[in-house]
Amino acid sequence: MTDLVLTEIKARTLIVRLNRPERKNALTHAMYTAMGDALEHAKDDANIRCVLFTGTSECFTAGNDLGEFAAGLPGDFEQTPVGRFLLLLASATKPVVASVNGAAVGIGTTMLLHCDLVFAGNNTAFQMPFASLGLCPEGGSSLLLPSWIGRVRTAELLMLGGAFCAEEALRLGLINRVCEPEQTEANAFEACQRLAEKAPAAIRATKAMLNRPTMAALRETMLEEGQLFAERLKSPEAAEAFRAFMEKRAPDFSRFE
Repeated sequence: MTDLVLTEIKARTLIVRLNRPERKNALTHAMYTAMGDALEHAKDDANIRCVLFTGTSECFTAGNDLGEFAAGLPGDFEQTPVGRFLLLLASATKPVVASVNGAAVGIGTTMLLHCDLVFAGNNTAFQMPFASLGLCPEGGSSLLLPSWIGRVRTAELLMLGGAFCAEEALRLGLINRVCEPEQTEANAFEACQRLAEKAPAAIRATKAMLNRPTMAALRETMLEEGQLFAERLKSPEAAEAFRAFMEKRAPDFSRFE
């Protein structure tokens, strides 16, 4: 595993920690591979009852590393590191908990839609700026968000792509609790301990029944989103957005139809 993703097993919980603070935990292909490996390990290890994703008290993740993703995705989406990770996360049979602080951008927000419990610091800024980057929604967000918060609110978040705070995320039902940043991970880990103490087969059955209504449609949507996302990465609009990001200016989409 890359040292940019650290893992440890504590009290039957697999803790997966993003560890690239100098780049605000921007995710690389190698980091996605490590997170996917962690999920597979959790699935196969009977000693692990719960998975906890976390970062630091200052940052969860600023999303994908645009410098790396500007080159596109390596192969069919399902076989790419990001595709493999998302599909493993969506199909995880054991409970997944997230501790989120600071930036939670792009997949830093959409991956939370597949977590069973989410704890966020009051310093968290959620954002899904896909359209602003010339891209499209991913992680099943185009299916899950409208059913959870309504179509027009989803359109606002995905099309305008503005940031929203932890209190708003709580109001929308996207997280479980707002915490002081220094206490977010401790609160999330306490929830993991409570989950680990419960009957494991009963917890898995409960999660399976909660996911059952959307499971087939979710996989289909994620694959369609992934294919379109890969195509959008190669688009002139995305190229302009990525250049603008690197040059620290606003993108100019005026010439595009």
